[in-house]
Amino acid sequence: MSVKKLLLSHLNKEINGTVQLTGSKSESNRALIIQALSNGIVKVENLSNAADTVILKNALKQISTPSEAQITIDIGPAGTAMRFLTSYLNLVSGQFLLTGTKRMQERPIGILVDALHTIGANIQYENNINYPPINIVGGLIQKEDNISIQGNISSQYISSLLLIAASLQNGLKLNIQGELTSRPYVTMTLNMLQEAGVKHTWAGNLIQIPSQPFQPSTIYVEPDWSAASYWYSMVALSKEGSILLPGLKAHSLQGDIAIVNIMKHFGVASSFHEEGLRITKVNSGNDQTLFDFKECPDLAQTIVALAAVIKRDISITGVETLKIKETDRIAALKKEIEKFGATIIADGETYHIKTSDVHYPKQIAFDTYEDHRMAMAFAPLALIFDEVVINEPLVVEKSYPEFWTHLLDRGFQTK
Repeated sequence: MSVKKLLLSHLNKEINGTVQLTGSKSESNRALIIQALSNGIVKVENLSNAADTVILKNALKQISTPSEAQITIDIGPAGTAMRFLTSYLNLVSGQFLLTGTKRMQERPIGILVDALHTIGANIQYENNINYPPINIVGGLIQKEDNISIQGNISSQYISSLLLIAASLQNGLKLNIQGELTSRPYVTMTLNMLQEAGVKHTWAGNLIQIPSQPFQPSTIYVEPDWSAASYWYSMVALSKEGSILLPGLKAHSLQGDIAIVNIMKHFGVASSFHEEGLRITKVNSGNDQTLFDFKECPDLAQTIVALAAVIKRDISITGVETLKIKETDRIAALKKEIEKFGATIIADGETYHIKTSDVHYPKQIAFDTYEDHRMAMAFAPLALIFDEVVINEPLVVEKSYPEFWTHLLDRGFQTK
């Protein structure tokens, strides 16, 4: 497999078999912070092998070695690690420079830093205000326990604060201002804290977590629903498809379980069994045109690529946070689907996918913009085009390292 590009095809267009997905990156990264805060009292099972999780695990190991000198922690492209460590490092003795890739240094962190300043954190910007790198002096002495934060920018800011709340001297009262984006991710954080013995109350826009110890417990990380979404797309695009995804449950902490309902409208049925989830191609299922991704934004790329290639005009909303991800995902999607005649038309915060000019070249190449989800959203299109070239395919290591191997196991071919 070339590191620079991957030519992908599928001869019979049928997708069948079993795919064992890696553990959820979202759950794993929360579990690692909880484990660190508990000083090992909380155990973690089925941890993801995604690059972002490995990066966070290694960073926490690096932090655990005391040093009088400033420790530089480079989390590369790992956005969750950046947000979670921005809070966590304030509770650790030492001085830290937290940095990442060029793109990471373009992704804002100011809202979270402002909230931490209110609590009493000693954080300074290394270069540009509101952006990494940041200098953190640990050993926070809490000044305030009541803070406010915008809810419509990134749920990771909120989760970052909630994860450290029980370890603060006075706990935390967190007021969420305005509409909350990606609510399931905040719920996930609170539920995982609860699994570790941390109690909370959530009334209206106020979440309260008193100061309290973690309890001996084990957190089991469920397989990744975000990864499952790409297999839904493949089944939808197949001539005939049925895939078993072991370990996935009908009741999940992950917001991306929303893919179950979304894909009903693209002809994929879901059935839960003792061994896991089976997804099966059943019909065209074209009865819905507006999809709201406010609570599951990581699914948007999969659905846009799918709808565009099957010439299905849809509209999407709840995707404003995609502009500050690994890339501006709205702009990237528009550029890539235009390569085969589809486009995206913005109408305020609603985006219309138009497909009247879609055509099907024998070979088509897609760029990935250093974004793992771009690669995995467009790879299934090899079930429609004769040959799909994915540029910089190894970006999938960020969340789903076995992705290309799993595709080969299910009948895809590469050059």
